[in-house]
Amino acid sequence: MEEVLSIVTKNENETMLVGEKLAKTVGKGVVFTLVGDLGAGKTHFVKGFVKGLGSDELVTSPTFTLLNVYERGKMPVYHFDMYRLEDVSEAQELGFDEYFDLKSLDGVVLVEWPEKVEGLINCPHIQIKIEDIDSSKRKIVIASNGGEK
Repeated sequence: MEEVLSIVTKNENETMLVGEKLAKTVGKGVVFTLVGDLGAGKTHFVKGFVKGLGSDELVTSPTFTLLNVYERGKMPVYHFDMYRLEDVSEAQELGFDEYFDLKSLDGVVLVEWPEKVEGLINCPHIQIKIEDIDSSKRKIVIASNGGEK
């Protein structure tokens, strides 16, 4: 991973604002992985990202549904939460690997807990790592990954 940018946010609104601003810089066919502990702010980042694409949809964590799709912005957002999966084979059985074919991807993919499905995301992607500094401050590190293919 090559670090591109590091930002410290002081509250949830600032974390959402980082997501919102980043969304305004991307086009279709981009995959983001979101890395961080429980409660780090991954879903708040996605809330801002979806807003940045012009959608007013309610963003929730797809912990139990595994995938939420937001379609009212300038392009679809596919928001995965892989936390409940045991391994990559479960994701493959559900057909999730098709979302990582950048040639056919018609929107943007954001994946929470990508480490649970190691080997699934072999395309170039951007990692968003959110680290707790204290109860309200977060360090957001944006890094690029060229993928394994």
